Amino acid sequence: MIETNRPAAAPAEDEPDLLRDQFRQLLRYRRLIGAGVGIGLLGGVYLGVSTADTYVATADIVLRAPTDDPFNPSLAPDKAINIGSERQVALSSSIANEAAKKLGVAATDFSALRAGLQVTNPPQTMVLRFTYTASSPAEAAKRANAMTEAYLLKRQEALDVTRDKMVKGYQEQRDPVVKQLEELSKQITGMPAGPARDAAYSAKTDQQGKINTLNGNIAKLQALDMTPGRVTSSAVPPHGADGPGLPMSLALGAAVGLALGLLGAWVRLVFDPAPRSEGDVARALRAPVLGSLPRGKADGGPLLAAGEEDPRLAEEFRSVAFRLAYDARFADRRRLLVVAPRGSSEIAAAVAVNLAASFAETGKDVLLIEADLRTPVLASQLPTDAAGRPRWSQSQGGPGAQHGETEWPDGRQLLVDAGESGSFDLIPGERVRNVPRALTSQRASRLISEADSPNSTVVVLAPPVLSYADALALVDRVDGVLVVCNPGAVRRTDLSRIRELISGAGGTVLGAVLHAPLPGEKKRGLGRAPKGGDPAAEEPRPAPRAPAPAPSPGAREPQPIPYEVAAADAAQHIPGDGTDTVALRTVRTGRR
Repeated sequence: MIETNRPAAAPAEDEPDLLRDQFRQLLRYRRLIGAGVGIGLLGGVYLGVSTADTYVATADIVLRAPTDDPFNPSLAPDKAINIGSERQVALSSSIANEAAKKLGVAATDFSALRAGLQVTNPPQTMVLRFTYTASSPAEAAKRANAMTEAYLLKRQEALDVTRDKMVKGYQEQRDPVVKQLEELSKQITGMPAGPARDAAYSAKTDQQGKINTLNGNIAKLQALDMTPGRVTSSAVPPHGADGPGLPMSLALGAAVGLALGLLGAWVRLVFDPAPRSEGDVARALRAPVLGSLPRGKADGGPLLAAGEEDPRLAEEFRSVAFRLAYDARFADRRRLLVVAPRGSSEIAAAVAVNLAASFAETGKDVLLIEADLRTPVLASQLPTDAAGRPRWSQSQGGPGAQHGETEWPDGRQLLVDAGESGSFDLIPGERVRNVPRALTSQRASRLISEADSPNSTVVVLAPPVLSYADALALVDRVDGVLVVCNPGAVRRTDLSRIRELISGAGGTVLGAVLHAPLPGEKKRGLGRAPKGGDPAAEEPRPAPRAPAPAPSPGAREPQPIPYEVAAADAAQHIPGDGTDTVALRTVRTGRR
């Protein structure tokens, strides 16, 4: 008794593996990443060239509030000065006008003069930083200093105006009181001693106090230090251009462009419906990827890979067969259904044939059933010979049964020579009136049950599962399913739907075999339906026939339709006599 391993399953991937897988998928969009890097480099060139003749000069001013005692810290400067308002004043047109007069700038250049100035305030300071950008170092320093001087001058004028208005207001309050005091003094001189004179003296004292208070306020204002601020650092001509330089600009542009390219590739990956890696296929099918056919070796050659000059394709098929043989779900029943998602079954046919040859190489009795009854081509593309089996055909029709009186399977069985791998049996498909009835017939079920015999294996090739329901009709009897697909030509939703359909029909997806795009798939694109209807309703084109030798007088055409064969032809033909096949090993596979 051969002990098998546990059933193969989709590998559990941890977060680092998923991240590595996503990064590898991002590298598939090399054009998008390259476009991002190219745009970044162009931006870097523009930045380097545009800032090559740009010079920046900076001057700093510390603001201060008017005070009569500069050493008295009772009033904080940030409480007396609104630094945000002062910054807006420094950027105003009045300051620019004053600087334009000093610099002799014409009215046409006034806007450019204002545009070159920037005023900032370092945090937690009372400093205004004047930064001026110009096309020459000397001009930048000259204009920065002119702007600071104009600001200090305007601020000094504003403070002086405020003080003068306050002094004038106090003087206007004091003058009437002084007149009243002079009149009262004259009245007191002529008054006799007594209560009236005492009251006049009291009023004179009050008025004298008011005058003294107003005079004190005026004196205090006139004694204020009205210095608006001081220049802590004057602008000097810069030694070099302000820009980062062309090399640094190119480096920055390349870095930003690479980030944009990766972001675009990630967005493209998120919205890409096609699985771009083996991990995506395994997660969609919830089954492992058993093999990946070498690029350029999966199409355009003979169906049988054994005996080819490049052994990589045959070894890949042997690897897939080995993994299936040690999967308990397949080893228990030894039935395998090979299907494609949609479109062409060309690669699925090659996989089914080569897996049959690989199983035969291990010493098993292999029966390959072509259940594609819509476009059957295996009999014409494999080196075959007539055989006397299967046994159940003897009771159904026997050697004397007329071919036109039966439908598929009609008892015809061919022996395929797989070269060094040995040989296996082939039940070729034929066009029938009712495909579902033929696939679910008792004879088809008995044929599939050949796998119940010891050391026997049955491989069934069915049409694309999303194009026809033929494969689902076989799932309950051939419960192990192998999906053959091109990741770039199928959607993740299609793979998930295949898994749901197969699971709902009672089957199990054993794994997937990936292959490179076919020439037609490269031009057609992902998920693009043909004109005139749903892709599931598209009838596959018949495979092109290779030039066959001239038939003998008693031979019929390679693929007759049973219900169209004339009675006379049916009477002369014996099923399985070998005259209805073309035994050419080098026949190329066609589009199915």
